[in-house]
Amino acid sequence: MKTWLDKWNPEDEAYWNSDGSKIAWRTLTITTITLVLSFASWFMMSVIAVKLPGLGFNFSKDQLFWLTAIPGLAAGLLRIIHTFLLPIFGTRHIISLATAIKLIPVIGIGFAIMNVNTPFWVFAVLAFTTGFGGGDFSSYMPSTSLFFPQRLKGTALGIQAGIGNFGVSIAQFVTPLVISVGIFGASTVFTSIDPKETLAVFQNSSIEKQKEVFVALDTEVQTKILSNVKKNIIDSVSTAVRSQDNAVVFISLPNKAKAKAIANANPKLAEKIINNISPENTAVKNKPIYLQSAAFWFAPFLIIMAIVSWFYLRSIPMKASVKEQLDIFSNKHTWYCTITYVMTFGTFAGLSAAFPLMIKFLYGDFPNAPDPLVYAFYGPLIGSASRIAFGFVADKVGGAVLTTITGLGILAGAIILVTQGLVAPTSMDQFPLFVAVILAMFFFTGIGNAGTFRQYPIIFKENPRQAAGVIGWTAAIAAFGPFIFSKLIGNNISANGTVNQFFIGVAFFTILATGINWWFYNRKNCEKPS
Repeated sequence: MKTWLDKWNPEDEAYWNSDGSKIAWRTLTITTITLVLSFASWFMMSVIAVKLPGLGFNFSKDQLFWLTAIPGLAAGLLRIIHTFLLPIFGTRHIISLATAIKLIPVIGIGFAIMNVNTPFWVFAVLAFTTGFGGGDFSSYMPSTSLFFPQRLKGTALGIQAGIGNFGVSIAQFVTPLVISVGIFGASTVFTSIDPKETLAVFQNSSIEKQKEVFVALDTEVQTKILSNVKKNIIDSVSTAVRSQDNAVVFISLPNKAKAKAIANANPKLAEKIINNISPENTAVKNKPIYLQSAAFWFAPFLIIMAIVSWFYLRSIPMKASVKEQLDIFSNKHTWYCTITYVMTFGTFAGLSAAFPLMIKFLYGDFPNAPDPLVYAFYGPLIGSASRIAFGFVADKVGGAVLTTITGLGILAGAIILVTQGLVAPTSMDQFPLFVAVILAMFFFTGIGNAGTFRQYPIIFKENPRQAAGVIGWTAAIAAFGPFIFSKLIGNNISANGTVNQFFIGVAFFTILATGINWWFYNRKNCEKPS
C-alpha cells in the first residue's frame, strides 16, 4: 500500500479544494482520536498511583510521586526523538506504530496491579513506558502543521492538541468508573482509612491497649509511623517524656497526632493496627475494586486505531536527515519558544500529573477529606476545552497576546496559592479556593497552548520544515512538566508538608517566560509579531 503522497501543496487553493482539504481533515480526525488515547495512557499512572496503597502496595509517599513523575521524564526524552522522525518515516508509519506500542504499558500495568508483591522497580519501568503516549505528540503536531494551509494552522493545531488533551481528563474520569468493572482478573479489596473515625478510636481506647498494639510492631514499622508526625511535635514530646523509645513517644502524643500518624500509614497496616485496638471501629473502609481495569480498558481501542491508521493515513513527501533538521538549534527563537511552551503546556501537563496527589497529601488528613479522583479530571478538562476554544481566537487576534495573558493568569494563580496558604493548608475550609485557583490556572494554560501553536508556524514561516521541527522540540521539553512538577512538589511535601517553595519558583519562571514573549512577539514593533 502506498505510503507517500505524490504531491502536497495546501497553499494552492485549487488543489486544497479538490483533494487537499479531504486528505487533511481525514488525517486530523484519525490522528486526533489516537492522540486522545496517547494522552490518556500517558497519564493513567497519575490516577492509578493514588489507589495503590489501598491495595496493599507498600510504596512511600516519595515513591508514589516518582510513579507520576517518571512518565513525564520518559515523554520528554521520547519527544526529542520524535522531533526528528516525521521527515524520515512519515505520518502513516509513525502514527500506526506509536498507537500499537502503547499496548506495552497498558497490558503490563494491568498485570502488575494484580500482584501486590510486584516490586517498585517494575512499576517504575512500566511508568516509563507510559511515556510512549506522551512522546508521540512531537510527531503528531508537526504532522498536522504540514497538512494545513497557513490560515488554518492555528485552528487545526488547536483542535488536535485540545481534543488530544482531553485524554488526560478521560483517564482521570473513567478510572473511578471502570475500576468497578471486571474486564480481566479478580477483584482486590481496597482499604481506606477515615481520619475522623481514627481519632475516635484513640479517644475511646486505653493507653495500655494502644501501647500493647504499637509495641508488637517491628521497630522499622514504628519508625515509619512516627515519621508521619511533624518533627517539632516528636521533638517536643521526646523532651517532655525524656525518652527516645518509639513506644513511649507514640503513646505520649496527643490523640490527634496519633490518629494522623496511623491514618497516613499504609492503609493495610493502618487497618491491622486500628482493628487490634478497636475491633468494632468504623474507621476502616473496605470495598472490592478492579484497579487493573484502569489499564486494560485501553487495549481494544489501541488495536482498532492502529489498524485504522495503517490503512487510512498517508505521508507528506518531505524528507530530511537528522543532521539537516538540527539547524533549528542555531535560531535563538527556538529557545525563546521553548521557554514559553514550558510555561504553557509544561504547566498544564505538570499540574495534570500532580493534582491528584496534591489533593491527597495536602488535604487528605482533614476530617471529611476529599477523594482526589472526584476533582482531578476537571483541571485537564478545562485546560483542554480552553485550548480548543482559543485556537479559533488565536487565528483571529494572533497567538502572542494570548500567551501573555496566560503568563499573567498563571502568575496570579501561583501568588494566590502561596499568599493565601492554599498549598500549606490548616483546614478544609481552604480546599474550595485551592481547587478554584488550580482550575483557573488550567484554564489559562489552555489559552496559552492555543496561542503558542499559532505563534510558532508564523515565527518560522520562512521554513515550514523548521516550524514543524520547533513544534516538536518545544513539545518535547515541555513534556518534562509532569516530571518536574511531581518530583519537586513531592520533595516539598515530604520535607515540610507544604508546596510554597515550588509555586514561588513557578511565579519567577512565569515572569521570565511572559517577559520574553511580550518583548519578542507581542509588544509594538517587536521582532517577530505573531
